[in-house]
Amino acid sequence: MKYKAIIFDFNGTLLWDTHLHNQAWDRFLAKYGFNFSDHQKNQIIHGKQNQDIFKELFKQTLSDAEIEQYVLEKEHLYQELCLEEQLPLGPGVEAFLDRLKQQNVPFTIATSSGIENVSFYFEHYDLKRWFSLDSIVYNNGKIKSKPSPDIFLVAMEKLGCTPEQAIVFEDSRTGILSAQAANSGKVIVVNSIDGDYSEYGLDVITHFDQFDMALLG
Repeated sequence: MKYKAIIFDFNGTLLWDTHLHNQAWDRFLAKYGFNFSDHQKNQIIHGKQNQDIFKELFKQTLSDAEIEQYVLEKEHLYQELCLEEQLPLGPGVEAFLDRLKQQNVPFTIATSSGIENVSFYFEHYDLKRWFSLDSIVYNNGKIKSKPSPDIFLVAMEKLGCTPEQAIVFEDSRTGILSAQAANSGKVIVVNSIDGDYSEYGLDVITHFDQFDMALLG
């Protein structure tokens, strides 16, 4: 089957930053008396929206102002780490995006990140080379968090494709479940953490030059 459009998750997919999110979360969690293993972080945190994470962590009703305070505190830690490490986009990402653009393949981002990080990415990773802020889907506080399919369904609508026509690139458990729930035509796992994804029975890549362009048409 030929596919018509591509949707990328961002964190851990286009930007291999899971280790920096883990470091930022470790610092944040320690401050508030939590001690989570990487497995617990994968289950509770990765791929989810911040407001849902904080509600689960603190097991109480939080005001919008309290959530915003926690979000800004954690993401400030994370952004500092990105700048310190000078983390580039993932292996083969820039060349792959250039190729998709040259071949007029519709593509976009569907990320659980909020505007505070999306703006940071546009500024420091020159995302405007391939995307406009209006063309991507991010956590605006109105879209249900992954593993709900909503964020991918909105992205498909923006691209003007049916679910069956879309290829989704994901790295997290919640993201994979979200893409599958959206009935995506094909889900490809980006293994940026040397993880075991065998339970999903999906194609796995570690570099974007491993993608078969013949799938598009």
